[in-house]
Amino acid sequence: MDPNQLTEISEKRRAIRPLLSPADPADALTSYYALWHDPRRTQLTLHHDDQRRVDGFIAVSQTGVDLFRPLVTLRAPDDTAVAELLHTALTPDRPYYFIVPVTLAAAIRGHIEINRSSLNRIYLLDPARFRPVINVLVQRVGAADGAPRFEIESQGEIMAMSGTNWRSPAFAEVFVYTHSRGRGRGWGRSVVSACTAALLEEKLRPLYIVDEGNEASVRTAEAVGYVDSGLREFAGEGQLE
Repeated sequence: MDPNQLTEISEKRRAIRPLLSPADPADALTSYYALWHDPRRTQLTLHHDDQRRVDGFIAVSQTGVDLFRPLVTLRAPDDTAVAELLHTALTPDRPYYFIVPVTLAAAIRGHIEINRSSLNRIYLLDPARFRPVINVLVQRVGAADGAPRFEIESQGEIMAMSGTNWRSPAFAEVFVYTHSRGRGRGWGRSVVSACTAALLEEKLRPLYIVDEGNEASVRTAEAVGYVDSGLREFAGEGQLE
């Protein structure tokens, strides 16, 4: 990325800061991708009102989670602004993964052919409910991005794993994977507990985002001490019509 491009995205990031509350869990994910994700892998498009003031934006981010579907997050004052941002920033017929507030879901569906969607719950850790799980099988390893990851391995295979999808100055989103042969043993809970403890040591607020229909993942979150914040977000895969 050349210096001019870096300056441009830095200026855009300054312009959209008033539209976000980085300490609010409702804005945590969008704040990370719009403000702190690698600028070389982030495209920001701004929307302006009639007085040329910035009143919305869309962030299109390349992530390590899905190399073929960029992640799209946005904020906009109304459906018209959503439409303008989508048609300006996105390439028709290219697949994207959208994560937006529930209030913008209908506007997204009006312009994006959604192939699969979910309603996600945002869970926050309640430190008073957190009781670390001590499991000697859990190993701490370094992920590719340098962040710690916690694994349980058996016979050369990873049976359970937990780490973070992203980290902002205030929050970190925890993920968990449990192999089908590792379920029912509390291993998912063990690695999530280890990851959560590490985040608390780093003074970050752990978040756990889960599809409402994933009851096993909900049980894992609640067993470790995460509580439903009541916040919801729309997630969907699709392409611009």
